[in-house]
Amino acid sequence: MDDFMKKNIDFFIVEFVDHVEEAVWAVEVLKTSGKTVGATMCISPHGDMDGVPPGECAVRLVKAGADIVGINCHLDPLTCVRTVKLMKAGLEKAGLKAHLMIQPLGFHTPECNLGGYTSLPEYPFAMETRAITRWDIHKYAREAYNAGIRYIGGCCGFEAYHIRAIAEELAAERGFLPPASEKHGLWGAALEMHTKPWVRTRAHRDYWENLLPASGRPYCPSMGPPGDDYGK
Repeated sequence: MDDFMKKNIDFFIVEFVDHVEEAVWAVEVLKTSGKTVGATMCISPHGDMDGVPPGECAVRLVKAGADIVGINCHLDPLTCVRTVKLMKAGLEKAGLKAHLMIQPLGFHTPECNLGGYTSLPEYPFAMETRAITRWDIHKYAREAYNAGIRYIGGCCGFEAYHIRAIAEELAAERGFLPPASEKHGLWGAALEMHTKPWVRTRAHRDYWENLLPASGRPYCPSMGPPGDDYGK
């Protein structure tokens, strides 16, 4: 911690922790610096690896001194939003406040629970089959913002265009578009100039928001069974 303090960093982050007890220890140590401390856990709506519910995890972290609490990695965006909502509810019930933070995977992992994406048969070298589209990210950013989350980002699997999609979805709230938006038309507007007429009809928000993307793999299962030996 001393080396970071010599650089006068803005704040500390405790992240990728799946046992709240460990996260609390880290927060307590880092809080002695006098800096702002954020603590994000890689847990599901079911709680941490010891079964501690997300709401209780958040309460313990804030009582330990965390200024920011939330979720990072291990699960897909909308699952992570659900978990942060539970954390927020726990804090409200306890009469506590903290800023909320979220940095989910850039992959679809709806069948994962306690083990997260590391328990999937595709992990780690075939996760591309579960990649999230920029339109999924628009939905995620809106869901997160509506949930009261203000630190909205991404973790493993996120690409630059995903981060741009977050900024574009929240442009009205932020008051401006990101510089990268100058490179393309919003919601496929550039397709209006496409040579194929059926492609030109896709140059609007309704098309992309209601699209159900296909996998392109004839025998691909809709979901995969997570391994039962996680943590062994």
